[in-house]
Amino acid sequence: MACNLQTSFLPALKFPAEATLDKRRGNGLVVCSVATAADSIMTASTPTGSAAVVVGPRPLSRREVETSERKMTGTTGKFGRFGGKFVPETLMTCLSKLEAEFNLVLHDPEFQEELATALRDYVGRETPLYFAQRLTDHYKNESGCGPEIYLKREDLNHGGAHKINNAIAQAMIAKRMGRTSIVAATGAGQHGVATAAACAKLSLKCTIVMGTLDMERQASNVLLMKLLGAEVKSVDGNFKNATSEAIREWVGNLETNYFLIGTAVGPHPCPSMVREFQSIIGKETRRQAMERWGRKPDVLVACVGSGSNALGLFHEFIADEDVRMIGVEAAGFGLESGKHSATLAKGEVGVYHGAMSYLLQDEEGQIVGPHSIGVGMEYPGVSPELSFLKETGRVESYSVTDQEAVDAYQLLCRLEGIFPALEASHALAFLDKLCPTLPDGAKVVVNCSGRGDKDAPTVFRLTQGSSLGDNKGIL
Repeated sequence: MACNLQTSFLPALKFPAEATLDKRRGNGLVVCSVATAADSIMTASTPTGSAAVVVGPRPLSRREVETSERKMTGTTGKFGRFGGKFVPETLMTCLSKLEAEFNLVLHDPEFQEELATALRDYVGRETPLYFAQRLTDHYKNESGCGPEIYLKREDLNHGGAHKINNAIAQAMIAKRMGRTSIVAATGAGQHGVATAAACAKLSLKCTIVMGTLDMERQASNVLLMKLLGAEVKSVDGNFKNATSEAIREWVGNLETNYFLIGTAVGPHPCPSMVREFQSIIGKETRRQAMERWGRKPDVLVACVGSGSNALGLFHEFIADEDVRMIGVEAAGFGLESGKHSATLAKGEVGVYHGAMSYLLQDEEGQIVGPHSIGVGMEYPGVSPELSFLKETGRVESYSVTDQEAVDAYQLLCRLEGIFPALEASHALAFLDKLCPTLPDGAKVVVNCSGRGDKDAPTVFRLTQGSSLGDNKGIL
């Protein structure tokens, strides 16, 4: 059942403002016709599109949030106008079977017990909610006032990142479905390591696809994947190219292959599955916050590449209107440079890799190559759910540059003795702008989504000869 990318997923499509897309079948693809609809943004039945990011949206009321939650946890895979299944007929049956199995395991006590045991004994959960005392002191003002900063230590998971939460769960699903071969794409290598580890534990064949540029920058993770028994296949380019090739590999044999996606993108049910298995991050955070200081956090901060770690932290708190949720994207060399990965800030609505979301694309709908010092943030799309939450105002979106991320990496190393991944360093870097705006004693939780050993050579190369306080303008 071989299939190339052009006939397996729709290419990037761009849609005009205030449009509703009515699906119809034709030539093996889910195609769309455009019709005007002014009130379509909150609907969950059909996708809609807009040519520009909504500026200054009205925040959702609690009732609207709860209604949106029901839509987002339904079976349509729609988050407002985002998400959906833009795939050929040949994949609809496969995705429907996956959705049915996913819904089954959510309510299967035996599966849930097995997963809980794996998360505890193999992954090493729960992860600490660590009070960063010296980082907190660093951001106090002249009067000694400032917020308290806590780190959700996903970097302490087996494999060094949050990715294992989802990888082990999906590998268990694959085995239940009788699949024997796992295919995955990776950028920074963290999902590749997590998938390879899960496959080794569950005796599954593992193929990891990775771009040649990323293999050079994340060589240590490539070695780990191979040591774990995975076959690592290289393709020209970076993560978006690796994802396309992994899809080709998957559809080459749908009967035995399982595409283990690591981020909250792609056709339904993929985004919902990843978010569900990562939501343990936020659930633990709520419980730990209640134990530590007796109430919810005031502010949650997470980096946003394509969305898995941010949604993992945010999802538990979507209905809590008094909890701010801040996603930090990669501004690269600056938002106006054209060298960035700030999809929520600069993207437009389109379809890519089987779902509708914000995309980095040109005027003709062609994908624009992303850039970030954090390899795992180099993706031209973003989670459909995050697209929805940003557009409705529930999630705030900001960005920081490569240089700011490198500075934050070094700062946490020096003040707390913790190596954050360069991806997570983007969230940490935003504290420079956030902390002066917060009241004294505000509780801020930053998702330290991955360990930064893999990035140490890059940071050292960029900063050698410079002290922590004198490293501006290096990049």
